[in-house]
Amino acid sequence: MPSQRHSTRVGDDVLLDAAHKCVLLVGVRRTTLTDVAREAGVSRMTLYRRFPDVRSLVAALMTREFGALLGEVGPGETARQRLVSGAVGTVRRLLANPLMAAVLDRDAELLLPYVVERLGATQLIAEQFMRVELAAGHTDGSIRDGDLDVQARTLLLMVQSFVLSVRPAVADLDPDAVFDELALMLEGALRP
Repeated sequence: MPSQRHSTRVGDDVLLDAAHKCVLLVGVRRTTLTDVAREAGVSRMTLYRRFPDVRSLVAALMTREFGALLGEVGPGETARQRLVSGAVGTVRRLLANPLMAAVLDRDAELLLPYVVERLGATQLIAEQFMRVELAAGHTDGSIRDGDLDVQARTLLLMVQSFVLSVRPAVADLDPDAVFDELALMLEGALRP
């Protein structure tokens, strides 16, 4: 009788869930692959085969976590309304996310390359959502005409600044009023 081979491959979600727990507990800089492997119940070699270092593991974790929060279309009759409410809602969801809070509180400098050197996968996911809604707005007439790529990148930069900076910036302000102002700014920038 032929022997049956059982797959012992651990899914990436198991590894990313373990990394998530470790990062929330001690932060990115203090998380080690050994800690993540222990939390996931796998050998270090299993983890190393998939993620050669903590940086690649955390990048995959952030893409999974934050990518899931992006691109939810907000309510509205027009593409502009959906884009604005979706963008503001996404900023709110990102800021309420425990992983984002942990990174911003303990390891904010890890986000610097994504601000000054290159765009990351999560930023590209957000930009694609914006591009789709911008194109729909060009079609339905609710968003002014313009170069789709330039508009999407500009919106990404504007919204990204809120994700990275709004927490300390609203310490002495009503956060809801600040988000309302963001919505007004986006509306004004997009209106034909």
